[in-house]
Amino acid sequence: MEKPKVVLALLFALLVSSVYGQQIQVSGQVVSGADQLPLIGATVLRVGTSDGVITDFDGQYAILVSPGDSLEFSYTGYASLRVPVAGRNVVDVTLQESSYGLEQVVVIGYGTQKKALVTGSSIEIDNERIVNQNRTNVLEALQGQTPGVQITSTSGQPGSALDVVIRGQGSTGGSGPLYVVDGVLTGDISYLNPTDIESISVLKDAASAAIYGSQASNGVVIVTTKGGQSGQSQVTFDSYYGVQNVAQPLDMLNAEQYAIIMNEAALNSGSQRFFSDEEIAALGDGTNWIDRMFVDDAKTQNYVLGFSGGSAMSNFSSSFAYTTQEGVVGGADLSNYERFNFRFNSSHKMLNDRLTIGENLTFAYINSNGIGVGNQYNNSLRGAFNTNPLVPYADENGDFYNTSGDAEPWLAGQSNPYATMVYGNQNQNNSQKLLGNAYADVKILPDLTFHTSLGLDYYANEGHSFTPLYELSVYAFNNFTRVNQSAGKGFSLLWDNLLTYDLNLNQAHDLKVMVGTSAYRYQGTYIWANNVDLIFNDLEHSWLDNALNTDGNLLSLGGGPNNENKRLSYFGRVSYSYRDKFLLNATYRADGSSNFAKDNRWGYFPSVSAGWILSNEGFLTGNPLVSFLKLRASWGQVGNQNVGAFQFLAPITFANTNYIFGSTEGVLTPGAYPSRLANPELQWETSEQINFGVDAKFMDYRLGVTVDLYKKTNKDWLILAPILATAGADAPYINGGDVTNTGIELGLTYDGNLGDFNYSIGFNGAYNKNEVGNIPTADGIIHGETNQIYDNAPEFYRAQSGFPLGFFWGYETAGVYQDEGEIFGNISNGQVLQPKAKPGDIIYVDQNGDGVLNDQDKVMIGDPNPDFTLGFNVGFEFKGLDFSVYGVGVAGNQIAQSYRNQASQFANHTTAVFDRWTGPGSSDTYPRVTLDNRNWVNFSDLYIQDGDFLRISNITLGYDLTKAFPHTGFAKLRVYASALNYFTFTRYNGMDPEVGYGISSSNYAFSSGVDLGYYPRPKTLLFGLNITL
Repeated sequence: MEKPKVVLALLFALLVSSVYGQQIQVSGQVVSGADQLPLIGATVLRVGTSDGVITDFDGQYAILVSPGDSLEFSYTGYASLRVPVAGRNVVDVTLQESSYGLEQVVVIGYGTQKKALVTGSSIEIDNERIVNQNRTNVLEALQGQTPGVQITSTSGQPGSALDVVIRGQGSTGGSGPLYVVDGVLTGDISYLNPTDIESISVLKDAASAAIYGSQASNGVVIVTTKGGQSGQSQVTFDSYYGVQNVAQPLDMLNAEQYAIIMNEAALNSGSQRFFSDEEIAALGDGTNWIDRMFVDDAKTQNYVLGFSGGSAMSNFSSSFAYTTQEGVVGGADLSNYERFNFRFNSSHKMLNDRLTIGENLTFAYINSNGIGVGNQYNNSLRGAFNTNPLVPYADENGDFYNTSGDAEPWLAGQSNPYATMVYGNQNQNNSQKLLGNAYADVKILPDLTFHTSLGLDYYANEGHSFTPLYELSVYAFNNFTRVNQSAGKGFSLLWDNLLTYDLNLNQAHDLKVMVGTSAYRYQGTYIWANNVDLIFNDLEHSWLDNALNTDGNLLSLGGGPNNENKRLSYFGRVSYSYRDKFLLNATYRADGSSNFAKDNRWGYFPSVSAGWILSNEGFLTGNPLVSFLKLRASWGQVGNQNVGAFQFLAPITFANTNYIFGSTEGVLTPGAYPSRLANPELQWETSEQINFGVDAKFMDYRLGVTVDLYKKTNKDWLILAPILATAGADAPYINGGDVTNTGIELGLTYDGNLGDFNYSIGFNGAYNKNEVGNIPTADGIIHGETNQIYDNAPEFYRAQSGFPLGFFWGYETAGVYQDEGEIFGNISNGQVLQPKAKPGDIIYVDQNGDGVLNDQDKVMIGDPNPDFTLGFNVGFEFKGLDFSVYGVGVAGNQIAQSYRNQASQFANHTTAVFDRWTGPGSSDTYPRVTLDNRNWVNFSDLYIQDGDFLRISNITLGYDLTKAFPHTGFAKLRVYASALNYFTFTRYNGMDPEVGYGISSSNYAFSSGVDLGYYPRPKTLLFGLNITL
C-alpha cells in the first residue's frame, strides 16, 4: 500500500508544479477606499521580480503571472497591499490612503524618508497644490501654503523675483534659502514651469537642513521634477489664457483739486494764490497720469505639452512649455516676460536591477523687458505719482509735451512721466538656463547602495538698451542716441557620491546609514559697454557696432570674472527607528570653502533630532480619537559663506591708477593698488536652531494638526568692518553681530466626504519675533542708506542691538498743533520745543526731554517684519466638479510709504491730502500743506502705515467633462476658470500692501517694506484646459 501512496503523491506534486508553472493573465481594477474612484497610474508589481504594469484611466490592469505568485499594489499617498493570486484570473483591490500620507515617502536632503518617521520640521507641497495656483513663477504658488515661510513679491512686474524668508530674517547679507533642483544646488527656481514639478519640500529647522551645511542658514527648498511611470504612456496638455488689470489704482488729485491744494499751500506759506476761482473752474480734470501709465487687459498665457511612460526597466518624462505675461504698466512693449521650457527625465534599470542610471535635464530660454521699478530715481510709477495734472500729455501736433519753454512754476521742470518711461526703458534682455544631473545607483549588496551624480547649473544672459534723442523739460533730455550692451555667463559643477546602508533586524530595529562627499566649483565672467551716436534710431538695431562715436570720454566699458568659488564637503547621516516608535536621526557635515583662509577654511555643522510616536504605544493603539501622534525635537547648526571670493586676500586693481613721474610734463605710468583690505581671520556665519514639534492625526486621520516651536540664532554675521574713509581701501568683511528669531507655527487640515462630495480645509499660521543681539561697532548699529526714501532723506532703517532687523527709525509724532496755545504750551526742559511751528504743523516727541529735537529723539517707529503670517485653502470635488479657494495674509508689520518728492513744491498729492489740517479741530493726523513741505522733511511716523492684509489669492472652478461624457477617449478633459488676487482686505492706502521691496544696498540686504511707487501685483481672470490621453 505504501508504494501506490508514494506514486500518487509524486503525481500530485507534478500536477501542482505544472499548474503553477503555467503563466496566466490576471486582470482587475484598483480603486480608492475613500471614494471608490479608480486609481490611475497605480503600480502592480509581481513580487520578487521587476515585472510590473500600471493601471489605466479606469484603474484597470492586466498582467501575466504564475498562479502561485503574489501581486503588490502601490500608489502615491496610499498604503501598499500585497495579495496572493492563488490561481485567480480576476483580482480587484481597494487601496486605503496611507494614514492620510503618513506612509508616504517624502524628499529630504540627499534622500527620502517615510513621512511618519521624519523628526525635523519640514513640509512637502505636491504637484496638484502647485499647478492649481496657475502662476507664472513657481514661488508664487507656494504663498500661504507653508507655515513659517513668508513669500513676498519684490515687484508686480512680470518676471520679477520674489523674496523668500523662512522663520524670519537671519542675516544682513540676505535671507534667501538654498534651492536644490533634482539634486543640483542653484540660487533661483523662477525659470521652472510649475507644471513640471512633482513636489517641493521646504526644510525649515537646522536638523533638516544641516546635511547641506554652509549653504543652509536660511533654510532649504528642494524641488523634484516629474519622473516617468512604468507602463502605459501618457500625453498631457495644460493651458490657460487670461487678462490682467490693476487691482487698486492710486487716487491722485485732478487738476481742479490740485489747484485748490496749491493755493492753500501758498497761503499757508505766506505767498499769493496761484490760481483764481475762475481759472480753477476752467481746469477740469487735467491729465490723469495713473490712467496713462496702466493698460487694460494685459495678456498672460501658458501652454505645456507633456509625455511620459516606460516599461518595467525604463521610464521617461518630458515636456515643452511656453509662457508669456504682459505688464499692466506700459503694456507688452515696455514690460513683458516670455519663457520657453524644455524638460527631459529618464531612468533605466540594468543588470537585474543592480544598476540604475538616469538623468534630469531642464532648459529655459527667457526674453524680457521692463520699466524702472527701483529707488526714487529709477521708478516710472513714482514719476507718475509726482507729476501734477496740469502738465499736458501731448502738444497740438500729438507729440509728447515739452515744458522747456513754459514759465509757469507748476510746469517749469516738469516732465511727461509716460514719455520718460517710454524713452528711458527701451530694453531687451534674454537669458538661458541649463540645469542637468546625470546619476547612477549601484546595488552593491541587497542593503548597500552607491549613488554618484554629476550636476551642472549653467546660465548665460545678454541685454541691450536704447535711448533716443528727446527733450521733455529743462531737466529731462538726451542729446545723444545711446546704446548699452552687456553679457555674462557662468556655470557650477557639483559632484556627489553617496554610500547608503539599510539594516533591519527582526522587524524591530531599522538602521540607515549614509555617508557622502560633494565637490563644488563655480566660475563666471561678465562684460558691459555703452556708447553714443547710433546709425539707427531704434531698439532693434541698438548694438555697439552701430555706434559712430570714437570719443573715449563718451564711451565706457568694463568686465571681468565673477566671484569664483570652490567647496569640498564630507557629510553623513544616521537614522534609527525602533518598532516605528522611537526615532533618532543625526547628521554631520564638514565644508571647506575657498572664500576663507587656510586656518578658517573648514566649517562643521552637526545636528541631532529625535521622535516618539505615541500612537504606536499600547496605551493609544486603537484609540478612536487619536489616529496618529508624534512628538519630536531637534537641534542643529548650519552655515553661511555669502561673501565675495578670497576674502583673506587684498585684491589688486589697475583701474584709474595712472601716475605722472617727472618734474615737468612727466611720464604717464600705469600703476596698481589694493582695492580692499584683507582679513585672514574671517570665518563662517553660523545659524543654530532648536525645534520642538507635534504631528497628530485625529478622527480616523481626517483632522491633521502640526505644531512647531523654535528658536533660531544667526551669529557671527559677515559684515563690513567700520573703518575710516582715510584707510585708502575698501573695508574688509569681519564676523560680528547676531539675530534671534523665536516663533510658533501651526498647521491644520481636515479631509472629509459626504457620499460623493469630497472636501478639504486647510489653515496655517505662524508667529515670529525678530531681535538683533550684539553688533561689534562702537554704537552697536549697522546704519542704513541715506538719500533713499526721498531727496536728501536721512537714514531711516537700521540694524541695532535689541531691535528687529531693518526696523524703521525716525521721529515719533504726537498729532498736529491746533493753535498757538498748544505750540507755546509744549514745554520741554524749560523751553518751547518747536518755537518756529505754526498751527497745523506736526508735533514731534522729545524722547529724552532735553528740549532739543535731534537724532537722540529718533526711535523705532515701525517694523517691516510681520508678527504673523497665515494661509488657508478650502476645496471640494463632486462628480467631476471642483472648486477651491486659497488665501494668504500677514499682520503686525509696517510699510514706509513715500510717493511724493518732498523736494518739489509742485508735485501732485494722493487724495489722502483731503484729511489734512485746515483749521482748529479739522485733523490731528495729517498736517497742513505748505510749499516747502516742512512737515515731511524729517522722516517720522507720518511715512509709516500698517501693512496688515488678507488676500484671496486664487478662486478656481473646474469641471472634468469625462464624467459627463465617459466615452470621449480622454482620461481627463477638465475646463476651469480662475480669479487671481481679486480680493484684498487691508487698511493700507497704497496700490498693493504686499511690498517686498527694500533699499538695494551694495553692502547689506536687510531692508524691506519700502513703497516708493511699488509696481502692484495685478488681478487676473483666466480660463484653462487640462487634457490627459
